[in-house]
Amino acid sequence: MQRSKSYQASAAKIDRDKLYSPLEAVRLAKETSTTNYDATVEVAFRLGIDPRKADQLVRGTVNLPHGTGKTARVLVFANGDKAEAARAAGADYVGSDDMIEKVSGGWLDFDAVVATPDLMGKVGRLGKVLGPRGLMPNPKTGTVTMDTGKAVTDIKGGKIEFRNDKHANLHFIIGKTSFDDTKLVENYAAALDEVLRLKPSASKGRFLLKATMSTTMGPGIPLDATKTRGLLEDEADATA
Repeated sequence: MQRSKSYQASAAKIDRDKLYSPLEAVRLAKETSTTNYDATVEVAFRLGIDPRKADQLVRGTVNLPHGTGKTARVLVFANGDKAEAARAAGADYVGSDDMIEKVSGGWLDFDAVVATPDLMGKVGRLGKVLGPRGLMPNPKTGTVTMDTGKAVTDIKGGKIEFRNDKHANLHFIIGKTSFDDTKLVENYAAALDEVLRLKPSASKGRFLLKATMSTTMGPGIPLDATKTRGLLEDEADATA
């Protein structure tokens, strides 16, 4: 695929033989962003797991301390007072059979889905639509719950969900290029801590094999995944 000149110029600023600290990577990601809009900053890990084995899957959620920079559009499957609680918390779309029918027809204009347990029998039929997009409600991530108001508030407040794919890769966002460096690093640290906490006991050897930071449409930056503490210390070094 032919890359644009701006992409090539940005990629040329990255040393492929170097593993950048989180703070260095954040600064370089902002510098090498190729879009004219406020791009999303993303991180990808290659995990030392066997994704074919159920006891080695990595899936979880984390509340980013500084949010994602994007207000997620939340769909809630609920009835009665649970539906009202979701609306009061700011859910964008709330319903039951009507919304289930709409989604089954191909409507996907939302970023997160919450459902009450009593409706999961019906929502489960949407697995082929929601599953591949990582949108299927799950009790482990707090999106199958009777407390619909809290679930909506958490998601709107910067809660992100992550799970490994079939190639043992895991992706998550840490904010926008408009965020200051410290906020992006602190968001990264929060997500990293949760990923490390979720390391499967069945996974042997190195857990984080490779890490890359990038922006929307921007080049990947090799990230030092072994650096897990004192992630802002570089700031003092850089300004000394």
